[in-house]
Amino acid sequence: MASSTCFTIQSRLFVSERTRLDSISKQSLSRCACRSLTKPRNSNLSVLLLRCSMGSFNSSQKSDNVQEAAKSDFASISEGEWKKRLTPEQYYITRQKGTERAFTGEYWNTKTPGVYNCICCDTPLFDSSTKFDSGTGWPSYYKPIENNVKSKLDLSIIFMPRQEVICAVCDAHLGHVFDDGPRPTGKRYCLNSAALKFEALERTRE
Repeated sequence: MASSTCFTIQSRLFVSERTRLDSISKQSLSRCACRSLTKPRNSNLSVLLLRCSMGSFNSSQKSDNVQEAAKSDFASISEGEWKKRLTPEQYYITRQKGTERAFTGEYWNTKTPGVYNCICCDTPLFDSSTKFDSGTGWPSYYKPIENNVKSKLDLSIIFMPRQEVICAVCDAHLGHVFDDGPRPTGKRYCLNSAALKFEALERTRE
């Protein structure tokens, strides 16, 4: 009788232990299944973000490469050729770093929507949406188009260091940039009208 009771107890313990192991096994399988489903999703997201990042980088790199190629073309133009292509005033301002008198330029008070291009190489420099009335008598903008404009230190006036603004493609002198412009950049790109060629919005859409 005691032997039979002992056997029954052992059997119950065996069944209970087997049930517990089966439950643990199912939970482990469920966790593995969840991991296998979520891991590719995270992996795909990482790949997508990487592709977007690489696409943005490649686009920027392509733009820079095109700009460098165009710059090398204009670098070979002689001063004599520039004199043929430009009017005396345009040549004086863009190639000899001159300045037109305030309130005399063609675009200082222009309010027509459009794009202002470089007079020398036709590169788009400023959009009319960034133009504002600075009260200086020169066309002023607070933001250039992409990286088509660059600046460098100008020490031509003693005790008055300034930042010269030049075309990033052909190095044409455009004017100067100051830190007293409106938001969001706080910059005032003060340019010479003779260095610009304006294209009205209606024309740019054609």
